[in-house]
Amino acid sequence: MRIPAAIRASRRSPLLQVVKSAAATIAAWLLAGWVVPGQLPVFAAIAALLVVQPSVNQSLSKALERSIGVIVGVIIAVSLGLLLGSPSWIVLLAIVVAMLIAWAFRATPGTGNQVAISAMLVLALGSTPDYALARIAETLIGVVIGIVVNALIVPPVLTGPARRDLGLLGAELAASLDRLAAALPEPQRPQRLQELMLEVRLLRPMKDAAEASIAAGEESLTLNPRRSAHREELREMRALLERLSPIVTQTIGMTRAYFDHYDDSIGLEPAVTAIAEQLRRAGHDVRLAVQIADVAPEPDTLTSAIPALTAPLVIPPAASGHWILIGSLMEDLRRIRGELVDEE
Repeated sequence: MRIPAAIRASRRSPLLQVVKSAAATIAAWLLAGWVVPGQLPVFAAIAALLVVQPSVNQSLSKALERSIGVIVGVIIAVSLGLLLGSPSWIVLLAIVVAMLIAWAFRATPGTGNQVAISAMLVLALGSTPDYALARIAETLIGVVIGIVVNALIVPPVLTGPARRDLGLLGAELAASLDRLAAALPEPQRPQRLQELMLEVRLLRPMKDAAEASIAAGEESLTLNPRRSAHREELREMRALLERLSPIVTQTIGMTRAYFDHYDDSIGLEPAVTAIAEQLRRAGHDVRLAVQIADVAPEPDTLTSAIPALTAPLVIPPAASGHWILIGSLMEDLRRIRGELVDEE
Protein backbone atom coordinates (compact mmCIF):
# COMPACT_ATOMS: atom_id res chain seq x y z
CA MET A 1 0.00 0.00 0.00
CA ARG A 2 1.44 3.35 -1.05
CA ILE A 3 1.66 6.14 1.50
CA PRO A 4 -0.62 8.99 0.35
CA ALA A 5 1.13 12.03 -1.06
CA ALA A 6 -0.68 14.19 1.50
CA ILE A 7 1.46 12.80 4.34
CA ARG A 8 4.69 12.04 2.50
CA ALA A 9 7.05 14.69 1.14
CA SER A 10 8.72 14.37 -2.24
CA ARG A 11 12.12 14.52 -0.54
CA ARG A 12 13.44 14.17 2.99
CA SER A 13 14.30 17.18 5.11
CA PRO A 14 18.02 17.50 5.83
CA LEU A 15 19.10 15.36 8.77
CA LEU A 16 20.74 18.45 10.27
CA GLN A 17 17.31 20.10 10.47
CA VAL A 18 15.97 17.13 12.44
CA VAL A 19 18.96 17.25 14.80
CA LYS A 20 18.52 21.00 15.35
CA SER A 21 14.80 20.60 16.08
CA ALA A 22 15.53 17.82 18.58
CA ALA A 23 18.29 19.84 20.25
CA ALA A 24 16.09 22.94 20.54
CA THR A 25 13.19 20.94 21.97
CA ILE A 26 15.36 19.23 24.59
CA ALA A 27 17.07 22.48 25.59
CA ALA A 28 13.73 24.31 25.88
CA TRP A 29 12.27 21.50 27.99
CA LEU A 30 15.21 21.49 30.41
CA LEU A 31 15.55 25.26 30.71
CA ALA A 32 11.82 25.95 31.07
CA GLY A 33 11.51 23.15 33.65
CA TRP A 34 14.24 24.82 35.69
CA VAL A 35 12.97 28.42 35.30
CA VAL A 36 9.26 27.63 35.71
CA PRO A 37 9.02 24.53 37.94
CA GLY A 38 5.82 22.73 38.88
CA GLN A 39 4.40 21.74 35.48
CA LEU A 40 5.71 19.77 32.54
CA PRO A 41 7.12 22.43 30.14
CA VAL A 42 4.99 21.34 27.19
CA PHE A 43 4.48 24.87 25.88
CA ALA A 44 8.24 25.47 25.73
CA ALA A 45 8.92 22.22 23.89
CA ILE A 46 6.17 22.85 21.34
CA ALA A 47 7.37 26.41 20.74
CA ALA A 48 10.98 25.35 20.16
CA LEU A 49 9.91 22.52 17.86
CA LEU A 50 7.78 24.81 15.71
CA VAL A 51 10.24 27.69 15.57
CA VAL A 52 13.14 25.72 14.05
CA GLN A 53 12.40 26.32 10.36
CA PRO A 54 14.37 25.95 7.10
CA SER A 55 15.60 29.56 7.41
CA VAL A 56 16.31 32.03 10.20
CA ASN A 57 13.81 34.48 8.74
CA GLN A 58 11.09 31.82 8.77
CA SER A 59 12.05 31.01 12.36
CA LEU A 60 11.50 34.62 13.36
CA SER A 61 8.12 34.69 11.63
CA LYS A 62 7.07 31.46 13.31
CA ALA A 63 8.31 32.80 16.66
CA LEU A 64 6.13 35.92 16.36
CA GLU A 65 3.17 33.81 15.29
CA ARG A 66 3.61 31.41 18.17
CA SER A 67 4.25 34.09 20.82
CA ILE A 68 1.34 36.33 19.84
CA GLY A 69 -0.99 33.35 19.52
CA VAL A 70 -0.11 32.03 22.97
CA ILE A 71 -0.34 35.42 24.68
CA VAL A 72 -3.74 36.25 23.16
CA GLY A 73 -5.05 32.74 23.79
CA VAL A 74 -3.96 32.83 27.42
CA ILE A 75 -5.56 36.24 27.95
CA ILE A 76 -8.85 34.96 26.48
CA ALA A 77 -8.77 31.84 28.62
CA VAL A 78 -8.01 33.67 31.87
CA SER A 79 -10.63 36.34 31.19
CA LEU A 80 -13.36 33.79 30.49
CA GLY A 81 -12.30 31.74 33.52
CA LEU A 82 -12.54 34.74 35.83
CA LEU A 83 -15.91 35.79 34.39
CA LEU A 84 -17.68 32.44 34.04
CA GLY A 85 -15.91 30.06 36.38
CA SER A 86 -14.88 26.59 35.25
CA PRO A 87 -17.83 24.72 33.70
CA SER A 88 -16.83 22.21 31.03
CA TRP A 89 -18.56 24.09 28.22
CA ILE A 90 -16.32 27.12 28.76
CA VAL A 91 -13.58 25.35 26.79
CA LEU A 92 -15.79 25.27 23.70
CA LEU A 93 -16.77 28.90 24.25
CA ALA A 94 -13.10 29.88 24.51
CA ILE A 95 -12.30 28.16 21.21
CA VAL A 96 -15.12 29.98 19.42
CA VAL A 97 -14.21 33.34 20.96
CA ALA A 98 -10.53 32.86 20.09
CA MET A 99 -11.34 32.03 16.47
CA LEU A 100 -13.67 35.04 16.14
CA ILE A 101 -11.09 37.41 17.62
CA ALA A 102 -8.40 36.07 15.29
CA TRP A 103 -10.79 36.51 12.33
CA ALA A 104 -11.68 40.05 13.40
CA PHE A 105 -8.00 41.05 13.47
CA ARG A 106 -7.28 39.23 10.19
CA ALA A 107 -4.70 36.99 11.81
CA THR A 108 -2.94 34.38 9.72
CA PRO A 109 -4.36 30.83 9.89
CA GLY A 110 -1.37 29.73 11.97
CA THR A 111 -1.82 32.55 14.47
CA GLY A 112 -5.58 32.01 14.65
CA ASN A 113 -5.15 28.30 15.33
CA GLN A 114 -2.51 29.04 17.94
CA VAL A 115 -4.85 31.43 19.78
CA ALA A 116 -7.60 28.80 19.91
CA ILE A 117 -5.27 25.97 20.94
CA SER A 118 -3.63 28.03 23.69
CA ALA A 119 -6.99 29.12 25.10
CA MET A 120 -8.21 25.51 25.11
CA LEU A 121 -5.08 24.14 26.81
CA VAL A 122 -5.02 26.81 29.52
CA LEU A 123 -8.68 26.22 30.41
CA ALA A 124 -8.24 22.47 30.33
CA LEU A 125 -5.09 22.42 32.45
CA GLY A 126 -5.55 25.42 34.75
CA SER A 127 -7.00 28.86 34.21
CA THR A 128 -5.44 30.78 37.11
CA PRO A 129 -3.43 33.92 36.34
CA ASP A 130 -0.26 32.38 37.79
CA TYR A 131 -0.61 29.32 35.57
CA ALA A 132 -1.25 31.51 32.54
CA LEU A 133 1.83 33.68 33.16
CA ALA A 134 3.96 30.56 33.61
CA ARG A 135 2.79 29.22 30.24
CA ILE A 136 3.60 32.52 28.52
CA ALA A 137 7.08 32.45 30.06
CA GLU A 138 7.50 28.86 28.89
CA THR A 139 6.53 29.76 25.37
CA LEU A 140 8.93 32.69 25.21
CA ILE A 141 11.75 30.48 26.46
CA GLY A 142 11.02 27.91 23.76
CA VAL A 143 10.79 30.59 21.09
CA VAL A 144 14.13 32.16 22.02
CA ILE A 145 15.88 28.81 22.15
CA GLY A 146 14.46 27.81 18.78
CA ILE A 147 15.72 31.01 17.13
CA VAL A 148 19.15 30.78 18.76
CA VAL A 149 19.64 27.14 17.81
CA ASN A 150 18.59 27.74 14.19
CA ALA A 151 20.78 30.84 13.89
CA LEU A 152 23.94 29.50 15.52
CA ILE A 153 24.07 25.82 14.55
CA VAL A 154 24.91 25.93 10.81
CA PRO A 155 22.08 28.27 9.74
CA PRO A 156 20.74 26.99 6.40
CA VAL A 157 21.81 28.71 3.17
CA LEU A 158 19.81 27.42 0.21
CA THR A 159 22.22 28.21 -2.61
CA GLY A 160 22.63 24.59 -3.72
CA PRO A 161 19.09 24.10 -5.08
CA ALA A 162 19.26 27.51 -6.78
CA ARG A 163 22.53 26.64 -8.50
CA ARG A 164 21.20 23.24 -9.56
CA ASP A 165 17.90 24.49 -11.00
CA LEU A 166 19.52 27.43 -12.79
CA GLY A 167 22.13 25.12 -14.30
CA LEU A 168 19.46 22.70 -15.51
CA LEU A 169 17.52 25.59 -17.05
CA GLY A 170 20.60 26.84 -18.91
CA ALA A 171 21.45 23.37 -20.20
CA GLU A 172 17.91 22.72 -21.44
CA LEU A 173 17.66 26.19 -23.00
CA ALA A 174 20.88 25.61 -24.95
CA ALA A 175 19.64 22.16 -26.00
CA SER A 176 16.34 23.67 -27.21
CA LEU A 177 18.23 26.19 -29.36
CA ASP A 178 20.35 23.37 -30.79
CA ARG A 179 17.29 21.23 -31.55
CA LEU A 180 15.61 24.07 -33.40
CA ALA A 181 18.83 24.80 -35.31
CA ALA A 182 19.06 21.17 -36.38
CA ALA A 183 15.39 21.07 -37.43
CA LEU A 184 15.25 24.26 -39.52
CA PRO A 185 17.21 23.17 -42.63
CA GLU A 186 15.75 19.66 -42.84
CA PRO A 187 12.27 18.32 -43.66
CA GLN A 188 10.51 17.18 -40.50
CA ARG A 189 7.88 14.55 -39.82
CA PRO A 190 4.72 15.69 -37.97
CA GLN A 191 5.71 13.53 -35.01
CA ARG A 192 9.06 15.29 -34.74
CA LEU A 193 7.40 18.70 -34.89
CA GLN A 194 5.19 17.69 -31.98
CA GLU A 195 8.24 16.51 -30.07
CA LEU A 196 9.94 19.88 -30.61
CA MET A 197 6.95 21.67 -29.09
CA LEU A 198 6.70 19.30 -26.14
CA GLU A 199 10.41 19.61 -25.38
CA VAL A 200 10.54 23.39 -25.60
CA ARG A 201 7.51 23.74 -23.31
CA LEU A 202 9.56 22.18 -20.53
CA LEU A 203 11.46 25.46 -20.31
CA ARG A 204 8.64 27.32 -18.57
CA PRO A 205 8.33 25.01 -15.52
CA MET A 206 12.12 24.83 -15.35
CA LYS A 207 12.32 28.64 -15.32
CA ASP A 208 9.65 28.75 -12.60
CA ALA A 209 11.60 26.18 -10.57
CA ALA A 210 14.81 28.22 -10.89
CA GLU A 211 12.94 31.38 -9.87
CA ALA A 212 11.46 29.65 -6.82
CA SER A 213 14.84 28.20 -5.79
CA ILE A 214 16.61 31.54 -6.08
CA ALA A 215 13.83 33.25 -4.12
CA ALA A 216 14.15 30.57 -1.42
CA GLY A 217 17.90 31.11 -1.37
CA GLU A 218 17.49 34.87 -0.99
CA GLU A 219 14.95 34.33 1.78
CA SER A 220 17.33 31.95 3.57
CA LEU A 221 19.93 34.75 3.81
CA THR A 222 17.59 37.14 5.62
CA LEU A 223 18.81 37.54 9.22
CA ASN A 224 21.35 34.77 8.55
CA PRO A 225 24.81 35.25 10.12
CA ARG A 226 26.34 33.52 7.07
CA ARG A 227 24.71 35.82 4.53
CA SER A 228 27.81 37.88 3.69
CA ALA A 229 29.57 34.86 2.18
CA HIS A 230 26.69 33.99 -0.14
CA ARG A 231 24.92 37.25 -0.96
CA GLU A 232 27.03 37.99 -4.06
CA GLU A 233 26.62 34.42 -5.32
CA LEU A 234 22.84 34.67 -5.25
CA ARG A 235 22.94 38.14 -6.77
CA GLU A 236 24.83 36.72 -9.75
CA MET A 237 22.34 33.87 -10.06
CA ARG A 238 19.45 36.34 -10.05
CA ALA A 239 21.17 38.42 -12.76
CA LEU A 240 21.74 35.32 -14.91
CA LEU A 241 18.11 34.25 -14.54
CA GLU A 242 16.99 37.71 -15.64
CA ARG A 243 19.14 37.29 -18.77
CA LEU A 244 17.89 33.79 -19.51
CA SER A 245 14.18 34.43 -18.91
CA PRO A 246 13.61 36.51 -22.09
CA ILE A 247 15.61 33.94 -24.08
CA VAL A 248 13.27 31.24 -22.79
CA THR A 249 10.31 33.26 -24.08
CA GLN A 250 11.96 33.88 -27.46
CA THR A 251 12.99 30.25 -27.88
CA ILE A 252 9.47 29.01 -27.19
CA GLY A 253 8.11 31.63 -29.61
CA MET A 254 10.55 30.64 -32.37
CA THR A 255 9.71 26.98 -32.01
CA ARG A 256 5.99 27.78 -32.05
CA ALA A 257 6.36 29.92 -35.18
CA TYR A 258 8.28 27.13 -36.92
CA PHE A 259 5.59 24.63 -35.88
CA ASP A 260 2.72 26.83 -37.06
CA HIS A 261 4.24 27.87 -40.42
CA TYR A 262 6.12 24.71 -41.31
CA ASP A 263 6.22 23.24 -44.78
CA ASP A 264 8.83 21.04 -46.45
CA SER A 265 10.26 23.88 -48.55
CA ILE A 266 11.35 26.04 -45.61
CA GLY A 267 14.77 24.45 -45.57
CA LEU A 268 15.40 25.64 -49.13
CA GLU A 269 15.40 29.27 -48.04
CA PRO A 270 19.02 30.60 -47.97
CA ALA A 271 18.26 32.55 -44.81
CA VAL A 272 17.25 29.43 -42.87
CA THR A 273 20.75 27.98 -42.90
CA ALA A 274 22.15 31.26 -41.59
CA ILE A 275 19.50 31.44 -38.86
CA ALA A 276 20.25 27.85 -37.84
CA GLU A 277 23.94 28.70 -37.49
CA GLN A 278 23.09 31.70 -35.30
CA LEU A 279 20.89 29.52 -33.11
CA ARG A 280 23.76 27.08 -32.59
CA ARG A 281 25.97 30.02 -31.65
CA ALA A 282 23.31 31.27 -29.25
CA GLY A 283 23.17 27.83 -27.64
CA HIS A 284 26.94 27.95 -27.21
CA ASP A 285 26.75 31.37 -25.57
CA VAL A 286 23.98 30.24 -23.20
CA ARG A 287 26.21 27.36 -22.06
CA LEU A 288 29.10 29.77 -21.70
CA ALA A 289 27.04 32.15 -19.56
CA VAL A 290 25.95 29.30 -17.30
CA GLN A 291 29.50 27.99 -17.08
CA ILE A 292 30.94 31.39 -16.18
CA ALA A 293 28.31 31.75 -13.44
CA ASP A 294 29.49 28.41 -12.01
CA VAL A 295 26.04 26.83 -12.24
CA ALA A 296 26.75 24.41 -15.11
CA PRO A 297 25.18 21.01 -14.29
CA GLU A 298 28.17 19.20 -15.87
CA PRO A 299 31.30 21.19 -15.00
CA ASP A 300 33.57 18.65 -16.72
CA THR A 301 31.98 19.41 -20.10
CA LEU A 302 33.76 22.64 -20.93
CA THR A 303 32.50 25.15 -23.45
CA SER A 304 34.77 27.36 -25.50
CA ALA A 305 35.35 30.58 -23.57
CA ILE A 306 35.02 32.67 -26.75
CA PRO A 307 31.46 33.97 -27.36
CA ALA A 308 30.12 32.69 -30.66
CA LEU A 309 27.63 35.46 -31.46
CA THR A 310 29.29 38.37 -33.24
CA ALA A 311 27.71 40.87 -35.62
CA PRO A 312 23.94 40.88 -36.16
CA LEU A 313 22.76 38.65 -39.00
CA VAL A 314 21.78 40.34 -42.26
CA ILE A 315 19.78 38.28 -44.76
CA PRO A 316 18.10 38.89 -48.12
CA PRO A 317 14.30 39.06 -48.39
CA ALA A 318 12.61 35.68 -48.07
CA ALA A 319 10.28 34.11 -50.58
CA SER A 320 6.72 35.38 -50.37
CA GLY A 321 5.46 32.17 -48.82
CA HIS A 322 7.93 32.24 -45.94
CA TRP A 323 8.51 35.89 -45.15
CA ILE A 324 6.31 35.82 -42.03
CA LEU A 325 8.24 32.91 -40.52
CA ILE A 326 11.65 34.28 -41.49
CA GLY A 327 10.78 37.71 -40.14
CA SER A 328 9.50 36.23 -36.88
CA LEU A 329 12.62 34.10 -36.42
CA MET A 330 14.87 37.06 -37.18
CA GLU A 331 13.16 39.31 -34.64
CA ASP A 332 13.33 36.69 -31.89
CA LEU A 333 16.95 35.99 -32.79
CA ARG A 334 17.72 39.70 -32.55
CA ARG A 335 16.27 39.79 -29.04
CA ILE A 336 18.22 36.69 -27.99
CA ARG A 337 21.43 38.26 -29.25
CA GLY A 338 20.62 41.44 -27.34
CA GLU A 339 20.38 39.49 -24.08
CA LEU A 340 23.53 37.45 -24.67
CA VAL A 341 25.77 40.36 -25.68
CA ASP A 342 24.19 42.83 -23.22
CA GLU A 343 22.74 45.12 -25.86
CA GLU A 344 19.82 47.42 -25.10
